[in-house]
Amino acid sequence: MIYFLDIMLIALTAALINNFVLYYFVGICPFVGVSRKVEMAFGMGLAVTFVISIAAFISWSITTMVLIPGAPVSAFVAGFFLPEPEAAAIDLTILCYIVYIFSIASSVQFVEMYVRKFFPLLYSSFGVFLPLITTNCAILFACLTIMSHVVGVENPSDAWDLGRAIALAFFGGVGFTIAIVIMSGIREELELCDIPEPFRDAAITLIIGGILAIAFMGFTGVDSGIRDALMPEPAGRAETAGQAVPADTLAGMTEAP
Repeated sequence: MIYFLDIMLIALTAALINNFVLYYFVGICPFVGVSRKVEMAFGMGLAVTFVISIAAFISWSITTMVLIPGAPVSAFVAGFFLPEPEAAAIDLTILCYIVYIFSIASSVQFVEMYVRKFFPLLYSSFGVFLPLITTNCAILFACLTIMSHVVGVENPSDAWDLGRAIALAFFGGVGFTIAIVIMSGIREELELCDIPEPFRDAAITLIIGGILAIAFMGFTGVDSGIRDALMPEPAGRAETAGQAVPADTLAGMTEAP
């Protein structure tokens, strides 16, 4: 139950509450450049979702198997040259940026070949923006976020497994798709409007993006509300040695000094 709740909250947070585009403001380049038509925006969202999921799978696997201290592959290889304690302490996380960029680039290349073969019209409409998924900072951001929950935890049991990593990446891509499709729908309607010259193209797009970011702030706190509803605090937390804590004591504990 707890694991399922964690997956659900990670998915909800990545897609809506902490949307990559509208909360962290990463992936702005395709958000602005490929949001003129709904069909193009939806195709770009699917491509980014696929790439970010594959890149997260590769990056999590390499991080846990090779990069972190005590990783089985690096410890096994280093065991031929170093004593076992030193081999187990080797830390290769400094290579994470290089590994993640190569993972993203290989995933983008696969998507580009697939789209060019089976969806030539979509490939031609993407133009230069499809190869630019390689430099989409939203994908690298997802990989680095996953790494921070694998490497930067004090308790090894709290480290994210593959399920949590894929949930963050996939629903982060879903959130990117939601944001870019909403933006493309609005921009299609804007073509019928008389927009002042200084606000046309990218300027009005960024203004609308800011308004959407404010609107998505309405989801703030939904994750904590769901957690509290599904996992209420145990009654024993407000009791000491089987006796209820008086109400005035609790009030005094919550008051500011």
